[in-house]
Amino acid sequence: MKPASWAHAEQFVAEDEILEAARARAEEVGVVPIGSGVGAALRFLASVLDARAVVEIGTGTGVSGLWLLRGMRSDGVLTTVDIEAEHQRLAKETFTEAGISANRARTIAGAGLDVLPRLTDGHYDLVFCDGDKREYSAYLKEAMRLLRPGGVVAFDNALWHDRVADPSQRDEQTVAIRELGREVSSHESLVPVLLPVGDGLLAAKKEWAPEG
Repeated sequence: MKPASWAHAEQFVAEDEILEAARARAEEVGVVPIGSGVGAALRFLASVLDARAVVEIGTGTGVSGLWLLRGMRSDGVLTTVDIEAEHQRLAKETFTEAGISANRARTIAGAGLDVLPRLTDGHYDLVFCDGDKREYSAYLKEAMRLLRPGGVVAFDNALWHDRVADPSQRDEQTVAIRELGREVSSHESLVPVLLPVGDGLLAAKKEWAPEG
């Protein structure tokens, strides 16, 4: 794909001034938010799933959270987890500016692997992971427990700056993402897809259990 075509696809769904302001906050505090193509894909997934309950690992300043909330049901609740409470405060500003009621965004300050085990089994329609790349495999295990049958797990940075596709790249984060891809693609209970949007979005549907 030529760069111009990729850029056209990435910008196909435009961001508004609220998302632009959230991106400006992210830059100020050193957070790297999802790309607009990933955001549009997340909103699409949340909408197709008619999502009422979503978990997000990595709140940032609310860019991904707002995309998700805009795709969810009007009564849907986003549970978003981040180790940085200050980032979550900025995310709340983003949600407020977007007119999202406070009861629709539940922020939990803490590490993903400390918080996820406390959440309810089989309750969630979508789990979005954008936390520590080295913990992606552990996030997947938690997501399989948290998702209802038919729910979707998604991972940002699945191409990791073009490093995952290059077998000579063996740093810890790249290896972790590469191994996650193999795990997801071979999992008997998942239907996977790797989308070349942003820095790569790996998504997979949790299959319904067979009858009988």
